[in-house]
Amino acid sequence: MTLPFPFLAPENAPCPAGLLAKAQALPAPKVALVNAGAVNPLQGIREAAELGLADPVLIGDIDKIKQTADDIGWDISGYRIEHAPHETAAGRAADLARSGEVNSIMKGQIHTSTFLKGLLPSAAGLREKGTRCGHVFHITRAGSERPLFLTDAALNVNPSVDTRKACLAHAVRLAEILGDTNVKAGILSPTEDPIPSIPNTVEAAEIAAWAKDAFPNATVQGPMALDLIFSAAAARAKNYESDVSGDTDIMLSPNITSGNALFKMMVLGMGCCAGGLVMGLKVPVLLTSRSQQAPARICSAALGAIVAAAS
Repeated sequence: MTLPFPFLAPENAPCPAGLLAKAQALPAPKVALVNAGAVNPLQGIREAAELGLADPVLIGDIDKIKQTADDIGWDISGYRIEHAPHETAAGRAADLARSGEVNSIMKGQIHTSTFLKGLLPSAAGLREKGTRCGHVFHITRAGSERPLFLTDAALNVNPSVDTRKACLAHAVRLAEILGDTNVKAGILSPTEDPIPSIPNTVEAAEIAAWAKDAFPNATVQGPMALDLIFSAAAARAKNYESDVSGDTDIMLSPNITSGNALFKMMVLGMGCCAGGLVMGLKVPVLLTSRSQQAPARICSAALGAIVAAAS
């Protein structure tokens, strides 16, 4: 018998019941699934539809979509299907979002870079000039409804200060849409002191100072090491004065490597449920992964429904 890797959680947390109920109380949004002709994405949109979180619009190779639907035993005769194979699918989804025919977009069987190239450029018409997009994860543990909003762990590779400010703004907005109007945010760095030899510590201090005027109802602190963000006891031990330590709603990562590693450790090692969205476009974008479990797919769909209704 092969034992599981000792740092892997035995099971994943479910989608938070409160989040699911909030989304189900809203009209199901039209959700464009880009490159829908594969089992995992089609099953994901099917789950969302059956829970009242999506009214699917299936985009891709029409023959593959119909064959895959038959393979999983799903009758899709009542849903709109758009024939736009391969690299044309994301552009077609952008067309439908721009014209108001869909309310959100979900990644299917398509490389992330190809998917985003059809949505992010200004030519796609989904982004206001000068707007910076960012990805926000909504992460919860089993038995808790309170999320940690982590940004950016999926989209911006080595973001500038201005991009990180935009990511923080997206996370604050998502928290406010979900009902938290007095968030506490920690800006992740390896230390709490601004040190010129570690540029992200200096940048964190700059972002925290900017946030005082940008988000008057929020408490934003940085730079903060991870122990200070998560633990009030660690803050006391280090004589670090903070209203954020141990009570953090939002964590702003310095780069995708740090954020993505943290997100995956929380999912794989702690069994957290992590749904997420790309924000900053005309419609929310569900950047789902082939390896995501059903609770994460459901959580992402629920977030998409709530944000679409608020847009």
